[in-house]
Amino acid sequence: MIRALALALALAGPTAAGTLEGRLVTFTVETWDQREAPYLRARGRTVTVGRGVEFGLEPEGLTGGLDVVPVTVEIGPSRIELGYPRGRGRFFEAAFNGYVLRFETECALFEAVAVDPAGTTMPVREIWAETGALYINVSGLDYGPEARLALDIEVADCPLS
Repeated sequence: MIRALALALALAGPTAAGTLEGRLVTFTVETWDQREAPYLRARGRTVTVGRGVEFGLEPEGLTGGLDVVPVTVEIGPSRIELGYPRGRGRFFEAAFNGYVLRFETECALFEAVAVDPAGTTMPVREIWAETGALYINVSGLDYGPEARLALDIEVADCPLS
């Protein structure tokens, strides 16, 4: 069920006219083997994409033995960067353990997503999109202050909601 390879297309073509800047986005952490029965679904946080770090999540307290790993998320017009400022360890292994960014839109917002190897130290293998939502699976990967993930996004020219 590796969807990342199908979605993580190289951005070889011309840049799309769309942007993530100014869009309303909700960021959450989810862990599940079956989507309908999550082990953890953290409180979502919603912001409008602008300059600087959009999200700085902290632990929320254990739910079924799981908690949120401290993470920062910076979203640019066509790029998403994640970092892990404190702590180190390994993400719990599940069919999906990771991040969901839900942008408020009715259209297919993501035309292509590619991991930027120069800005990434984490071997993320599974990334997929569903309409305006981007799923990033970090299940079983190591995290710590040196861990980084950078995604280059080709954004469709969808109207702002």
